[in-house]
Amino acid sequence: MIGAAREAGVEKILTVGLNEATNREEIALCGRFEGLFAAIGRHPNDADGFDDEAIADIERLAADPKVVAIGETGLDFYRDTAEADSQRRAFIAQADIAARLDLPLVIHVRDRQGSEEAVAEVFATLEEFPDLTVILHCFSAPAWVDRAAERDWYCSFAGNVTYPANEDLREAAAKVPDERILVETDAPYLTPQSRRRDRNQPAFIVETAEKVAEVRGVSYADLEAQVTTNAARLFGW
Repeated sequence: MIGAAREAGVEKILTVGLNEATNREEIALCGRFEGLFAAIGRHPNDADGFDDEAIADIERLAADPKVVAIGETGLDFYRDTAEADSQRRAFIAQADIAARLDLPLVIHVRDRQGSEEAVAEVFATLEEFPDLTVILHCFSAPAWVDRAAERDWYCSFAGNVTYPANEDLREAAAKVPDERILVETDAPYLTPQSRRRDRNQPAFIVETAEKVAEVRGVSYADLEAQVTTNAARLFGW
């Protein structure tokens, strides 16, 4: 999979841990391969039981030089696998860790159909962390793109930006400031349109980037250069 990504032109990959066990797995993987870096945290869907020891564990693991971000964290009101208050505790704690360690925070936010409750709460909560560097992972809240820009947050677009029904998401991708645009796979999910039946992987980022370049009215090469610059600034790699 890493070889296929490199053949597609992907030089660096951010791999994401979701809990104590996978955080360690991702850090170990990063130690085995050049160009791999980790974000570590507790995903909101797995937030029940998040406690002081979980906080301390993330802080200990964040000392590894391959750890360049905290998260995913945030709020997910679409699924009911974790209590909302547990998600809030984990979210605030991880925002605090990121602020103290001066690391970017990767945000996962997902609402129930027709609701903006989760995204509104995420924006309100992060008002308490005005100096935090924030990445809205798998950006899917097009009505909030201007407010994200006002806060200088990064907006990262995944394969769902290529889906025919998501015109509003493509319009949002066109609005993100150049210095805050990112693309991602969210692998193994959100495979780009032409490969919807396949399991997603980093090599497929090219199709997503081509669509984002198209809606922004730039060449693929220009978007690639911009995203490369943005990611290097953001993650320090």
